[in-house]
Amino acid sequence: MSTRFELVIGLEVHAQLRTETKIFCGCGTRFGAAPNAHVCPVCLGLPGALPVLNRRVVELAIRTGLALGCTIQSRSAFARKNYFYPDLPKGYQISQYDEPIAIGGELTYASDEGPRTVRIIRAHLEEDAGKSIHAGTGAGERHTYLDFNRSGVPLVEIVTQPDIRSPSAAAEFFARLRGILVAIGVSDGNMEEGSLRCDANVSVRPKGETELGVKVEVKNLNSFRFLQRALEHEWERQTTRCSAGESIVQETRLWDEAVGRTVSMRTKEEAHDYRYFPDPD
Repeated sequence: MSTRFELVIGLEVHAQLRTETKIFCGCGTRFGAAPNAHVCPVCLGLPGALPVLNRRVVELAIRTGLALGCTIQSRSAFARKNYFYPDLPKGYQISQYDEPIAIGGELTYASDEGPRTVRIIRAHLEEDAGKSIHAGTGAGERHTYLDFNRSGVPLVEIVTQPDIRSPSAAAEFFARLRGILVAIGVSDGNMEEGSLRCDANVSVRPKGETELGVKVEVKNLNSFRFLQRALEHEWERQTTRCSAGESIVQETRLWDEAVGRTVSMRTKEEAHDYRYFPDPD
């Protein structure tokens, strides 16, 4: 690692909750069903369909917050996060914004370098989106198919402070957090099936500085190895640009394991870009 710069990492961990049904309807959550087998007017976003909150989802989110030493809010509310994507049938995601179910907390654990503590900003509930499946034909045509079985599956998102300083420490924290979620029965932690995935917010700054650098988000990292490799690449990419006097662009990037690097996906959004407002339903 460069001796001139410091790596700053915060994580957003999305864990699918262990429930038999989705967060706002009675459709099943079992993985591996035929495409669009577990759907209804609610999770398809059809006009007039009203969501009903799954009590078990709330119980598991509270259990998560208590396990991480969070303060459980006496009042929590859902908001609409507005963005447009083919696998988001309503045109918005039901999530939590300014009134999450749990705030504060920390995770302290032993490591080879001694005790480590990562502070937790919040844990909040949200629904998952559907799945886009991109396929090609021998004639060179490309098609995108949509499977909404995952639409409305309950998630708890755990957001950390930017307390992590190395790719290996990030992977270790992710593994420790997964172990806790599995041990308390909140999630099965199956990363191959998409039950647990992670987004990383990464920046670099000159050593000794306290102000955070420009943040890059790396999305949908579903293994400890991918998380560590993506962060190692971002460290190299960002420090190289900074050393050459080039600026870092605030953007969202994806990890491409086949080529061993992150690739730009889109300009990074801010909260106001999603036009959050309370969900009236």
